[in-house]
Amino acid sequence: MSADSDEIDSLIGVYNADGTLSGELRYWFGARLGRAHCALCEITHGSFLEKDEWKRVSGALPVPFEAVHLNERSPALKAASGTATPCVIASTGNGFEMLLGAEELEACRSEPQALAAAILAAAEARQLRFAARS
Repeated sequence: MSADSDEIDSLIGVYNADGTLSGELRYWFGARLGRAHCALCEITHGSFLEKDEWKRVSGALPVPFEAVHLNERSPALKAASGTATPCVIASTGNGFEMLLGAEELEACRSEPQALAAAILAAAEARQLRFAARS
């Protein structure tokens, strides 16, 4: 982690689904039947694969962006995100800080560029700076 407490050194997106094969299948079928929903999944993925636009947009963010599933969270990340998933968490010198929750991700309307703009706006609103990308 960064030594500077108000500096974001990475971003973590938490999907509202488990990353196991059964979890992925349960989500995929549930989404098609209207029983499961994850706004972050819709921003980053198409029906099966990661969106090319998301790959470009995430690569242009000021710091690395990693996405994890519910069952892949560390104890500290689980404490920071709790049941507020999907979400985007900033990793700072002070630990984890929630940047975007489900409502803000819904407002992005499945658009990767809108997510990037929302991340930058949320960081600015919290007076957080981005560490230099290494």
